[in-house]
Amino acid sequence: MNVKLKFKTTPYAHQVTALEKSMDRQAYGFFMEMGTGKSKVLIDTISNLYEAGKIDFALIIAPKGVYRNWIAKEIPEHMPDDIPRRVIRWVSSANKAQEAEIKSVSKFFNGLTVFVMNVEAFSALKGKQAGEWLSKKFGARGLIGIDESTTIKNHKAKRTKALIKIAAPFAYRRLLTGSPVTKSPMDVYAQCEFLGPRLLGCDSYYAFQGRYAVVQRRKMGAHSFEQIVGYRNLEDLSYRIDSFAYRVLKKECLDLPEKIYTARYVEMTDDQRKMYEDIRKEAFTLVNGTDLVSTPVVITQLLRLQQVLSGHLRTDDGEMLTFKSNRMDALLEILEEHSGKAIIWSRFRHDIVTITDRLKKEFGEDSTGSYFGDTSDDDRSALVKNFQDPNHPVRFFVGNPSTAGYGITLTEANLVVYYANSFDLEHRIQSEDRAHRIGQKNAVLYVDLITEKTVDEKIVAALRNKIDIGAKVLREEARSWLQL
Repeated sequence: MNVKLKFKTTPYAHQVTALEKSMDRQAYGFFMEMGTGKSKVLIDTISNLYEAGKIDFALIIAPKGVYRNWIAKEIPEHMPDDIPRRVIRWVSSANKAQEAEIKSVSKFFNGLTVFVMNVEAFSALKGKQAGEWLSKKFGARGLIGIDESTTIKNHKAKRTKALIKIAAPFAYRRLLTGSPVTKSPMDVYAQCEFLGPRLLGCDSYYAFQGRYAVVQRRKMGAHSFEQIVGYRNLEDLSYRIDSFAYRVLKKECLDLPEKIYTARYVEMTDDQRKMYEDIRKEAFTLVNGTDLVSTPVVITQLLRLQQVLSGHLRTDDGEMLTFKSNRMDALLEILEEHSGKAIIWSRFRHDIVTITDRLKKEFGEDSTGSYFGDTSDDDRSALVKNFQDPNHPVRFFVGNPSTAGYGITLTEANLVVYYANSFDLEHRIQSEDRAHRIGQKNAVLYVDLITEKTVDEKIVAALRNKIDIGAKVLREEARSWLQL
């Protein structure tokens, strides 16, 4: 595009590079590590395509916990004020005023229309139909972009299939993610299909799998299935991705301090050890006593083992058992050693409630806020604002990575504690980068609470393996991370 690029906020050099590489491309991926400002790159793309007369519509899709942030922060902050625009937000269960706003998209507007939807909406018929209507009406002069594009990595999911179809008529298509590979190299297929067919040189997912995965047929009882047992030709896959995507890491482009990882080891109490062993033996008997054990059953057993380490266990009849755990004492010791603000993550709702109550008791009622499924939108916004205010008494942010790990900035913290991890690498990476991003001025210390020779270590090992595989696909060194 032979025009002078226009910006409202001054870009970093790597953001200019991303824009220059992608502006003339119909399909492109911004595989930029969390915290490098890929949201701004998309907004600058939209702004400059509009100024060049190429588009007058943009459909931005993001996870539910993030998409409001585009309207409240990203677009106002980065889109030039002299671009005439209307920004419309999709709401699945809209009131009358929200319904009127959504329907206003059908009325002529002499400027740029930005329509923002949550990716979960495309799993339902109403959201799918809305996306198809927008695609048909505006696609020829429009751009569609997905923030956190790993939300469509499952090629079988309804929303993935819907969005691949919806994206096809758009003149421009963009993907945004800090880590396109969070579980396996197979993650990239559906994301790239959203950009366009055969970008990876394969006619179908199974052709893609055949080229890059090692598959063996397994039998479980009377059932047989194909299981991926390894990967191959990853160098070829990397080169193909490089042809339509820009990859950059924070260490390559930002003057950010380092991440520091360490583990704090926590011993089980006698009661915990007995309960842990009972559940472990039960799980071992279950797995070895039958030819067919479903994945959900195995996951449930691992979950129960992890709950015991946190000091609680929900029984089969729904009763919540609680018992003493040294994990809370270890957390308090860490926080007492720290003078600034801190983030505490746990996958369990019970942990979040218990930790919040204990920290308020120890450090004062105003010291702690929680951010998880039960937290209202207003309370979430207030907590982030107060936490980011260095003069506000809120010191501790207690959250669930699957809820609070996306789209918010918590750079006032330079200590992050993982009270209870999950096997989900995406949740881990996203939650780590709430603190380690533009605006952070200090080294960030990440502390994992670990009980030796338990499921804690298996989770860390699984995450480490996923990091290594992802690095191979993206042809980069595996990042430094927690070593046990």
